[in-house]
Amino acid sequence: MLQLKRGTLAGLLCAVATAAMLAPSGEANAQGFLDRIFNPRHYEEQRRQREVEQKPAPVKAYVASPRYYTYAPDKLKVFSLKDLAVVPATALPSAEQDGTPAAAADVTGSVSDANAAVETVPSEERAFNDARTSLADISIRALPEVGKTVVAHYEEYPAFIWVSNGEVSDKARVALQVLGDADRYGLDPADYAVALPDPASGEAGLMRFEMQLSAATLTYVLDAMRGRIDPNRLSGYHDLPRKDVDLAVALKSMAASDDVAAYLERRNPQNAPFQALVAELAALKGQEDGARVEIAEGTLLKPGQSNPELVNVVAAIRLNGSDKVKAAHQATLDAYQNGHDYTPELVALVKDFQKDKGLTQDGVVGSNTIRALQGVSLSQKIARAELALERLRWLPRQLGERHVFINQPAFTATYLEDGKEPLSMRAVVGQKSNQTYFFTDKVEIVEYNPYWGVPYSIIVNEMLPKLNQDPYYLDRLGYEVTTANGRPISSASVDWHSVAAKKLAINVRQQPGDDNALGELKILFPNKHAIYMHDTPAKRLFQRDSRAFSHGCVRLENPRAMAAAVLGKSVDYVSSQIAVGKNHSDDVAGDLPVYVAYFTAWPKQDGQIGYYADVYDRDVHLQKAIDATTKERRG
Repeated sequence: MLQLKRGTLAGLLCAVATAAMLAPSGEANAQGFLDRIFNPRHYEEQRRQREVEQKPAPVKAYVASPRYYTYAPDKLKVFSLKDLAVVPATALPSAEQDGTPAAAADVTGSVSDANAAVETVPSEERAFNDARTSLADISIRALPEVGKTVVAHYEEYPAFIWVSNGEVSDKARVALQVLGDADRYGLDPADYAVALPDPASGEAGLMRFEMQLSAATLTYVLDAMRGRIDPNRLSGYHDLPRKDVDLAVALKSMAASDDVAAYLERRNPQNAPFQALVAELAALKGQEDGARVEIAEGTLLKPGQSNPELVNVVAAIRLNGSDKVKAAHQATLDAYQNGHDYTPELVALVKDFQKDKGLTQDGVVGSNTIRALQGVSLSQKIARAELALERLRWLPRQLGERHVFINQPAFTATYLEDGKEPLSMRAVVGQKSNQTYFFTDKVEIVEYNPYWGVPYSIIVNEMLPKLNQDPYYLDRLGYEVTTANGRPISSASVDWHSVAAKKLAINVRQQPGDDNALGELKILFPNKHAIYMHDTPAKRLFQRDSRAFSHGCVRLENPRAMAAAVLGKSVDYVSSQIAVGKNHSDDVAGDLPVYVAYFTAWPKQDGQIGYYADVYDRDVHLQKAIDATTKERRG
């Protein structure tokens, strides 16, 4: 038997040697052949190697955020008025047709009939017809909708609006006064400037003045009602359809008005926030820029520490602190002798100052507290108030008897209803790389124990890198992955290359529960940006002063109270619906607008105007747009 084995082995070795000689030369090839014969793990290793070679490269994709644009202002156009110089054959008689036989013959052959016809022609129309030949040499530079309206109006109504008895009328002078005071409402008077005609220019000068003032007042109406800036040209974060303004009706209304000042001024928004900002702007312009305390950049002062900047901190509270805070700590302020030690008494003073300013009451003097201590300069306040007036023109003239107002720079969400105390709370908005949009919508649904449908941008930008490392990542965390028709599948079975390329529709959502990103409830106002208000398990962020941390949605500090307010129910009712433990919803009754807005100056509940940091730099972009518009209008 041993002999047979030895023979068999000898034969095998002989075969191996023969095969090795016949195999391609080289040590590696020979070794590979021997591995195939003697290494039982060879084929398994080969299979794994093929899997590695065939494994697709990691998915590299990114969904870019909206961007800011270089603003393109509305272009002005030159309108020639020469076509208006031609007197239509159907025009009524001019003042010169005063009953001459020729004129009489042209009418009915009767001198008395001709005189009667002349008497029925309004004097402004007769005077306009007498002067209209001068229009052959007149043109106006105006916004397209303004120029077209002026031409169309005088074609249909060839009569003076601003000229009477051969001179500038009182109505015109009143209109010029309103236009000259346009900065009262945050507008630029230079946009509507019209010079009085030179008396020596005669009918031509009066006609030029007439056309220019009509164009100027219409431009004012347009700017007052919809704003000088088209917000949608500022960035992809702005979604506010520009208002339509019926300029033809406006010019006819001014022609017929006995109080053109009231008509023009009331083209501005009439809501309470606008009026409060107008009053604030007037007050600011009556002030002189006062003293300002500077605190060294980078200062960080904690309780118990010693720092020479404490002198400036106390000086700033003396200057910018409220009377209430200063009265409560008068003894501390009187006793302070410019020392550097941050004592408990001074910590209590700073905490009350922080509370008064809506900051975290920790006594730590950091960047946010320093910003509040130094205050906003007078010029900054004026600029922010003017930008706020411009932004308000993008919104409806009346915000609604009940509405929700989210102000991103203030990090607040407020429910307002006429006759009731406002409900206001802290909010978390989008981080700078995932900014919350500026738009309006209608609140429709409160959903309890919600699912979180993960947005495509989060799937691509944040989840795909993890799925590249661990295909079962979503399965392990308990997310539901489904096909477009709702069939559940494993995250490991998905071709994420196709998902990233939008060639495959996959839905990912998180189950309701304590760890759900939306917490106990969400408040929906369905929109294309997938933004809504919701609860959050990350409560600690509400203690921060600057609260730009989300992916764009608005997290609420007290979501149950907001849900109760929009539903017109009690907080106990909302709590009972959450306690059911299942996903379900309530519809919001009636019309409830929500304004997801951006104002760095806005009225607070105490009636004062609050000023807020420009967290997304949108003030900067809006001011650039205004500057570009000013340049275009100056020609």
